[in-house]
Amino acid sequence: MLSIDPVSMSERENYKFLIGSIIPRPIAFVTTISKDGVLNGAPFSYFNIVSSNPPMISLSIQRSAGRQKDTARNIIESKEFVIHIVDEGNVEKVNKTASNLPPDQSEIELANLTPIESLIISVPGVKEAKIRMECTLEHSLELGGSDTPGCDFIIGKIVQFHVDNDIYENGRIDPRGLAAVSRLAGNNYARIGEIFEIDRPK
Repeated sequence: MLSIDPVSMSERENYKFLIGSIIPRPIAFVTTISKDGVLNGAPFSYFNIVSSNPPMISLSIQRSAGRQKDTARNIIESKEFVIHIVDEGNVEKVNKTASNLPPDQSEIELANLTPIESLIISVPGVKEAKIRMECTLEHSLELGGSDTPGCDFIIGKIVQFHVDNDIYENGRIDPRGLAAVSRLAGNNYARIGEIFEIDRPK
C-alpha cells in the first residue's frame, strides 16, 4: 500500500485525493441573499449532518486564493440561508449554478429555477427541490493556513423543514422517491443504487 504525506502534495493534489476517496458525498444546493438583495444559489458537496437535537448541518465553503465565496459572505452577513437536497430532477439546473458569476448576477435566474418564499427566514428557496431546509447561522469558522484561510466552515441550525408530500410518510422519507444524487470526483455524480439492510448489534 502506498503511503503519502499530504504536506508533500499540492493543494490540488490533496483536493483530488480527498474527493476521489470520500465518496459518495451528499450535495447541498444553497440559496442566500446578498446585502444588495441579489438571490444567490450554489452547490456544495462538503456538507453533512451535525446534530438532530437541535437539528443542525455543516457546510464547508472552500476559498479561491483566499477569497471568500459569495455564499459564505452572504451567510455570515445575513445569518440566514436555505439548504436544498439535490436530486435527479433538479441536478442539471443546479449544475448550471456552479458558473462563476459576479455578485450582482443571480444564478437562480441563470438556471431558470423558481424562487419560493420561506416561512421563517427572509431568504427564498427554490421550488424545484423535494426537500429544503430554512437555516440560521449558528457558527462560522475560518479554517486553513495562518496566512490565508482555506475555507469558511458554516454550522447552520434548521428552523423549518419543507418536504414533498409524495415522499414523506409516517415520519420517514422514501429514499427512492427523493432520488437524491451524490457527488464523486471530476464531472461524475451517482444515483441511489441497490439498498440493503444490516441489523445493528444490540
